[in-house]
Amino acid sequence: MENEELESYERAFSISNEVIEFARECAKENAHALELAETIENKIRELGGKPAWPVNISINEIAAHYTPSRNDSLILKEGDMAKVDIGVQVDGYPCDRAFTICIGKKSHPLIEASEKALEETLKLFKPGTKVWEISDVCEETVNGLGFNVIRNLAGHRVDRYSQHADPSIPNGKNKIQDEIEAGKVYAMEVFVTDGSGFVVESSPTGIFQFLRDAPVRMWEARKILEMAQGKFEKLPFTQRWITDISPLKIDMALKQLTDAGALMEYPPLKEESNGMVAVTEKSVIVK
Repeated sequence: MENEELESYERAFSISNEVIEFARECAKENAHALELAETIENKIRELGGKPAWPVNISINEIAAHYTPSRNDSLILKEGDMAKVDIGVQVDGYPCDRAFTICIGKKSHPLIEASEKALEETLKLFKPGTKVWEISDVCEETVNGLGFNVIRNLAGHRVDRYSQHADPSIPNGKNKIQDEIEAGKVYAMEVFVTDGSGFVVESSPTGIFQFLRDAPVRMWEARKILEMAQGKFEKLPFTQRWITDISPLKIDMALKQLTDAGALMEYPPLKEESNGMVAVTEKSVIVK
């Protein structure tokens, strides 16, 4: 890893540490999800970074990929299992972090299981460790505490302008032989549930990402595609970041772009049996 690359990652990590503590203080009863997401995103910018993707605030059975819309009315209530996923990037180099808080409570067994499994798996992030070894420890730790991992979600490597690089590191046991490499950055995220342990796509979709250029008829669609490649640096973005197009036109343009295969959608992921979900995630530089 070159010095410039390392410095950018370390700066992103430093900013994320401060933002995580700030977000924990803000995620409390009666907080508006929209205000919380925008406050966290503004904090990232204030500290000299950029959001690597829209802040995710996923509640209860929603495991990931829910970001508030422009007119979102979601309010955090006592007992809500609130998952806050934050991405910070410096010059395109991202740090991926997430935590869970049970609103109105100091902790919760699901959260404790996720944190413990993350702690145990991070001990294995050394050159030569195989992916299956990490996944084994993850699932065994969570099962030993009486819960299930979400088997179709995973940790992953991160790279410049890429929040999900290969290899994936599944929460559940597998036979993947890929090895952890020195000079690489990995984000390990542990999803724990009291449900069946699988997620399915839900709605509404609020996160999109550039895939490829495509001919589209609407001026607004062409404008969004230009923003996806430029302003948003081909990283995930949300409708509420688009301020110079009317909301009705935005929705029509996004549909045209996704239908044309120009944008990827990230729909919310819901635990299939409606089980509660907690997640803890941390990025590490393997030296």
